[in-house]
Order: sequence, then structure tokens, then C-alpha cells
Amino acid sequence: MIVVIGSPIGRLADGVISAGGTASRVALAAAGAGRTVQLVGKTGDDATADAVVLDLARGGVGHVALLRDPARATPLESPPDPDDEPAGLEASEPDGSPAAGSSPVANLDGPALEAADVDLGLRYLTDFAVVVLAEPGTADVAGIVAEAARWGEARLVLVVRPGKGAPDGLQPDAVVFEAPTTDPDGVFAALVGGFAAALDDGAEPGEAFRASIASDGWTEVADD
Repeated sequence: MIVVIGSPIGRLADGVISAGGTASRVALAAAGAGRTVQLVGKTGDDATADAVVLDLARGGVGHVALLRDPARATPLESPPDPDDEPAGLEASEPDGSPAAGSSPVANLDGPALEAADVDLGLRYLTDFAVVVLAEPGTADVAGIVAEAARWGEARLVLVVRPGKGAPDGLQPDAVVFEAPTTDPDGVFAALVGGFAAALDDGAEPGEAFRASIASDGWTEVADD
């Protein structure tokens, strides 16, 4: 089983809310490759979260360790309109509608996934072979994830912010991906999800990476 850690958001397109954000896309890509996947994260307790959970379930992603925080709304992302300024994230009301006074500028003030939340989820999901920290988190969160992977003898995959190095204290075989500045089409997330799926299938990291880029249509360029 693969455990993906990171809070999903809603993505609104053509009036339909689906699961968005890096963690959701990584989890859906891994599940689409035929692996068993559980998502550890936190959403609001609103209609946006309901739609996100349903979309994850349709994609084969489990959500038994997905927490609800009624104090904060689930962020809702609208795709950019080519005639407007680039859109970002906006909070939603408890009924899932955009928050009053919200604007299309980035607003990431959704439910915060804390170290205690991650620790609880990983203690509940004990039987995993791969754990992916799909979104850059605090040092405390990274430490909890690294310890859980070490204790469970699982492969550890982390995503770090652009230009940032790996946190201290990781096991030598941890795999670290540097996130791009933006990933509007989910290409990076699909790469990480495919990589995790190949690891879960027993591949070594180099083989898993080659399998992932091949599945996404990338080709390797031979050195002259």
C-alpha cells in the first residue's frame, strides 16, 4: 500500500468540483496505476470537501485517514480564464460556494495539516510499503513521516519546495523530488505518483523513475 500525505483541495471546472492539489493528483496517479492508496490529509467540513472525497473514491483513493476541520473551509481552485488575470485558490463557504469577498488571488488559508495529524494517520495505516510526503511541510511533519517510514521499513519519497534541500535526518535511501514553481496540468504530480506506484510494485528507484517517465510519455536522451 502507498500512503500519500498532503491536504486535498477542490478544483472547479464546468460547474463540477473535483479533487485538486498535488497530494490528490499524486494519489490518483498511483491508484490509476493499480496500486492501493490511502491519503492522509485535512479538509474543511463543507460541500467542497464532500465533492473532493467522492472524486478521490471514484479514482480508487482511500480516505479513512482524511480529517475534517469545521473551523476552516476547503480551498477551491478555479482554472484560469484566458480573458482574465491568472486565477488561484479561494476559500469556500461551508456550503461549498466561494467565500464572500473572496477573490481569484491565491488563498491557501485552508485547514492546516499538523504533525500530530500525520502521526495519527500513519499509526492508523500501519501496513504500507511506500510513504509519500507529497507537499512540502514543516520539519516536524517531515520528521514524523521519516520515522514512520523507518519503523515500517517503507520506501520514503518527499517533495520539497523549489530551491530547497532535503530536511535533515532522512534515511539514506529516501528519494527527494524538487517541486516545480507551478504544475497546472499535474504533470509533476503524475510523475511522482507513477514513481511511487513502481516502488510499491517492487522496482528499485532508478527503474521506478524510468518506468514513471515512460508512462507519462517522456523519453530519455542518450549522451553523445
